[in-house]
Amino acid sequence: MLVANRGEIAVRIISTLKKLSINSVAVYSDDDADSMHCRVADEARPLGYGSLKDTYLNIQKIIDVALDAGADAIHPGYGFLSENADFAEACKANNLIFVGPDAEAMRLMGDKIRARQFAIDNDIPVVWGLVGSLEEIEAQAAALPYPVLIKASAGGGGKGMHIVEDASQLHSSLVQASREAERYFGNGQIFIEQYIRNPRHIEVQVLADHHGNVIHLYERECSVQRRYQKIIEESPSPTLTEERRLAICETAVDLCKKMNYNNAGTVEFIVDENQNFYFLEMNTRIQVEHPVTEQRTGIDIVEEQIRIARGKVMGYTQDSIVANGHAIECRIYAEDPENNFMPAPADITLYHEPKMRGVRIDSSIDRPTSISDSYDPMISKLICHGKTRESAIEITRNALKDYIVQTDKTNIPYLRSIIDNDDFINNKIDTSYCEKHQDELMRSMLNMRDDVKKEDVVALFLFYDFNKKYLENKAIDNVWEEVGYWRYNMNVDVEVLSQRTTDNRQQSSVFHVQIERITRKSLHCTINGQDYEVLLSQNGGKINKVIINGMTESIFVSETSDNNYCVHLKGLDFICRRTDELNDSRDYSYKEDKNNDLEYRSPMPGKVIKVNVKEGDDVKEGDVLCVVEAMKMENNIKAMTAAKVAKVFVGEGDKVDVKNILIELSL
Repeated sequence: MLVANRGEIAVRIISTLKKLSINSVAVYSDDDADSMHCRVADEARPLGYGSLKDTYLNIQKIIDVALDAGADAIHPGYGFLSENADFAEACKANNLIFVGPDAEAMRLMGDKIRARQFAIDNDIPVVWGLVGSLEEIEAQAAALPYPVLIKASAGGGGKGMHIVEDASQLHSSLVQASREAERYFGNGQIFIEQYIRNPRHIEVQVLADHHGNVIHLYERECSVQRRYQKIIEESPSPTLTEERRLAICETAVDLCKKMNYNNAGTVEFIVDENQNFYFLEMNTRIQVEHPVTEQRTGIDIVEEQIRIARGKVMGYTQDSIVANGHAIECRIYAEDPENNFMPAPADITLYHEPKMRGVRIDSSIDRPTSISDSYDPMISKLICHGKTRESAIEITRNALKDYIVQTDKTNIPYLRSIIDNDDFINNKIDTSYCEKHQDELMRSMLNMRDDVKKEDVVALFLFYDFNKKYLENKAIDNVWEEVGYWRYNMNVDVEVLSQRTTDNRQQSSVFHVQIERITRKSLHCTINGQDYEVLLSQNGGKINKVIINGMTESIFVSETSDNNYCVHLKGLDFICRRTDELNDSRDYSYKEDKNNDLEYRSPMPGKVIKVNVKEGDDVKEGDVLCVVEAMKMENNIKAMTAAKVAKVFVGEGDKVDVKNILIELSL
């Protein structure tokens, strides 16, 4: 079987193929040549260099590779070609089994307008909506039941979606949504629905074979979202009563039966505050969040997909499905929550997964690597399973603290702030939860850092700094390192750099330390008048267990790219450096760009897709100067003050980096 995907889902599929003794063929673009999914597959075939349309989205190239490799079948995973009807037909035309539904089911559910009408025709509840051209929709602007939600007919993943509060916002939102839909899905058609305030997003996992059998594997709650994309999913839904749970699951099964669906799929619903549910869409593929269901039911959904694709009867009946406990999935992203969740592609220099009972991690990282700006910035999925929701939350909380991804930015602290939030714990959530609680969640992230004693960080850093070669089992170079150099009655100064503040300033604190004694397994010192004792409990190389003033902690300390040190403690990173050393080769200077309201740079590496101004134009505060697309997101670069355009440095189609000035204004 050829796996027409990359990343964690490719690794996930290959693991099931190994269990079933089916040979796996991976495919890769040139920049993925050393990726984990290539290394774990039985065989890996190149797709060459180029953009997505030249590699993972190139139907003919993937078909040719599959035939050349002697594959019998293709599994598309999710994303890429997984819901492409032309790809499913191309597989069939070349006698390759496509692990998924038939092309007609994809076309029906892939077009949200057709899917909506099919639901209406079959008595599946839907919310009020309006279909038509942009002009036809605008002609009814005054009569629309605001707020409304603009959606892409061929869309998914929150792309092309815009909430419109009143008629004044309609035109610009329609144009932008249509443009995004055309770019992301090759189909600019949009439609609008009445926007339900405070909705829950609940979906039902279904399986259907070619023998008329359709079952559900219960539901998942996916209401915690940022930028319309899910970041935390759980099963069962803590919202639904047993009566409504049965009703929504049976409705999903009924929909599948009426369309003669086969293979795995997910039927998604919007649920209002009175637990009325409305059909939203159907994803005709395996979902990102399928592991939550697997952890509760014990069913390998990929295995069932393959079984169904082979034409066999499903291995389960509805009565045989038993769901146990509660499961929560957190999506780990390389992104900056403090900068509107902007993707943060960068090198991952260390990756350490938590090892504890009830924890599953789906990832494609097993060594230092890079997060490319060409793909979705998801690093992994953390799935935690407990007997109750409360125990699942506690396992998730501990796992996030012990999850180390050393890179520029991740959303792990943000996920921790959600898991610790009272409204999440008490299930007072809806799809706007993150937006409503943004300030509170950001404060919680900052408070996490304040709750960690910086003196603990300093003591742990010094213990590592003097013993790093011993702790990492490296060769000792000279006698001073062997017997200890200046290890008694020594004064040192340590600066701890905090995370940047919201106005991009770096905060720091300097600590004066009197080291009384330090050995391979202990440190005794005084920091700001307080005695500290660090004892090595377990030397794990990169990850060490220590006892600091009687408390056991897991720590990781490493050198950063700018020759400082990163101390990972209690799930957070702290940058430290010695300021007392003389003639040190490390460069401790910290450089940051001054705030400049007149120079506009890209917030991340990307591509300019629209330039709205030219030199000499007058702009006012809030005007969109240009639009930069990166990692599937459009970023509007807006004027921060009224001014005149002095210089335009970019044009549509240009690739840019964060260092590049896009547009310069003058007062």
